[in-house]
Amino acid sequence: MKRELKKQIREDELLSGVEVAWRWFKQNEKLARSGLTAVVAVALLVGGFSFLRSKREHDASSAFEAAMQVYSTPLATEIQGGPPPAGVTPFKEARDKFTKAAAAFDGVERSYPSLTVGRQARYYAALCRIELGDTAAARQALQVLAAGGPEIETSLAKLGLAEIDRRSGAVDKAVEAYRTLAEDASLALPRDYVLMMLADTLEEARRTQEAATSYQSLYERYPDSVYAADAHRKAAYLRGGSQG
Repeated sequence: MKRELKKQIREDELLSGVEVAWRWFKQNEKLARSGLTAVVAVALLVGGFSFLRSKREHDASSAFEAAMQVYSTPLATEIQGGPPPAGVTPFKEARDKFTKAAAAFDGVERSYPSLTVGRQARYYAALCRIELGDTAAARQALQVLAAGGPEIETSLAKLGLAEIDRRSGAVDKAVEAYRTLAEDASLALPRDYVLMMLADTLEEARRTQEAATSYQSLYERYPDSVYAADAHRKAAYLRGGSQG
């Protein structure tokens, strides 16, 4: 009996609350409707903004992927032993490939400068210009990226600047950049790769002892690295040891 009474009381309270709310709505119908309209308008505005942002990000991603497809397309000379993969038309000349890829990445950056893919496109456009020999434009773009922003693009840009110095013959500058990056604990890139680049640069410059020391540092500090075995072999070779 008590259980039924409590249930009835709860139902009465619910009905009473509904009645009070309904009376308030009827008495303030104009105000309530205007408030509801405002809520709906805000909801539509937020929903519309979210839709447009999502569409913009999707379009940016698609444009970047299209540019990457050009960048990743092999040269005819790189395809060995048979025809190219289905749907792939290789480039005959590297200049044609990197010119087209740079233009595609430039378009992504212009259209979506505030998005992550915009910064990524700037980086890849710079890589294309390095391959095209336009180091001045590449350096300018990489310096902007290296100045700040997401860690991965900043680190890649610094590595790219060191690569420009290496290719342009500024070996001392490149070596110093690689050494600084290899000791940078905040670097968002594998430091064993940076050490390998440092050692290779020193070897190319015929700075044999320094190169051997760098190779040794790599395999001692990163014994599980994919570069460790090669670094160990090169260090031994440069020091006059066995090549095997």
